[in-house]
Amino acid sequence: MSDHLTSISAKELSDKIKSIRFAMFTTADEHGHLISRPMTNQEMDAEGNLWFFTSTETDLWENIVSRPEVNIAFAEPEDHLYVSVSGKAERVVDRAKIKSLWNPAVQAWYPHGPDDPHVVLVRVVTRTAEFWDSKGGKIVQMFEMAKAVLTGSTPDVDAGEHGKVTL
Repeated sequence: MSDHLTSISAKELSDKIKSIRFAMFTTADEHGHLISRPMTNQEMDAEGNLWFFTSTETDLWENIVSRPEVNIAFAEPEDHLYVSVSGKAERVVDRAKIKSLWNPAVQAWYPHGPDDPHVVLVRVVTRTAEFWDSKGGKIVQMFEMAKAVLTGSTPDVDAGEHGKVTL
């Protein structure tokens, strides 16, 4: 990938991640150990905040009280798209917002519905995000990688975009 950074807006970042179903959400536990778990991003709002459902009975809910700095990693290997979002997590108990984000997939995880007192939200206020997006096709990428291995050279592939968002 290129070292040249492209600057993009929160809307452009949202467009990149909207089709990525799962992300790895990383927090630090009470000992400072990093813990990652798969989560489903519900939306990126106009301010660039990411929204996730969780339960008041999870380690994530407890971890962000004392260590709110988090990282969210999105990956779509088929499209050669990788995004890392750093920000501050906030605990949100807002029944109107919970109901506005509610959908059938969330219902599967929380069968008692949006009024379940354990169902809550985490808002990640994005500080920075970095992405790597290679436009080259998979076949071309694989051919160039194989050629590089055989010839002892560096792959001749389009490095694509490497960008950063700071909010």
